[in-house]
Formats: sequence, C-alpha cells, structure tokens
Amino acid sequence: MATLGRVAVFAGFSLVALEASASRAAQVDVHVTGVSNPRGHVRVELCTRQTFLTSSCPYTGAAPAMVGDTVVEISEVPPGEYAIQAFEDDLDAGHVHQNLLGIPRERVGFSNDAPLHVQGPIFSEAAFKVGEGAREVTLRLRKVLFGAKN
Repeated sequence: MATLGRVAVFAGFSLVALEASASRAAQVDVHVTGVSNPRGHVRVELCTRQTFLTSSCPYTGAAPAMVGDTVVEISEVPPGEYAIQAFEDDLDAGHVHQNLLGIPRERVGFSNDAPLHVQGPIFSEAAFKVGEGAREVTLRLRKVLFGAKN
C-alpha cells in the first residue's frame, strides 16, 4: 500500500512538472515578408546555436505561401535563445535547392534580417530570446546574389 501511495505522489509531481513546463512554452509567430510566389509553402525553422544553418533545427513550421506577407506559427517553444531560418518552398520539396556553388535558389531569410556573409549569417546577428507567452518576429525573404529564381 505504501508503494502505491508513493507512485500516486510521484505521478502527481510529474503532472505538476508537465503543466509548469507547458505553461512556460511559447508560441512564436513569424511574419515572413518578401514572399514572391503564391505556390507551395513558406517554411520556417527555429534553431539553437548548435543547429543554426543545418537541417536539424528542433522547431519548425510551414504555412501556405501568400504573396507579400505569410505568417507561420511555431508552438511549444521553450524559453531560450534562437535564430530563425526561412525559405520560400514553391515546389514543396521540403528543402532549399542550391546551385553548383551552393547558393540557395529559393528566396531565404533570417531573423533580425541578419546580413549574409560568405558562409551565411552569423548566429549572434540572427539571435533573439523567447520567453513565456507569445512572441512575434518579422523577417524578409530575399534572393542570395545570383543564385535565386525570381
């Protein structure tokens, strides 16, 4: 009977911990401007320092592309420091196509409209903090040199 009581107490503590972490999670609404094509989706990835500029960012979202401004919602984001990478996926391929030099063919964007360097943007220039509650971020899609379509 004592073991059963301990299990019930542990389950109660676990439920409280889950509710506390869920209440701390935020929703990030990403307003993506510069969408040039009404086909496909706008894809957004919320990345940590370790996953920035990779295909393994922990939080992702997509919304049907709308010329001009498309809003992509990403839910259940724990507080922390992140950077966003986004692209216009008019073919719905799920990834960025690159030319022979590795330059993205689709329009791409980064939080804080971080400047593009030879190796891409720097995390610290694109980084922002997520706390509790909702957070809105606006970024602009743009062509990268001569690699992009449109």
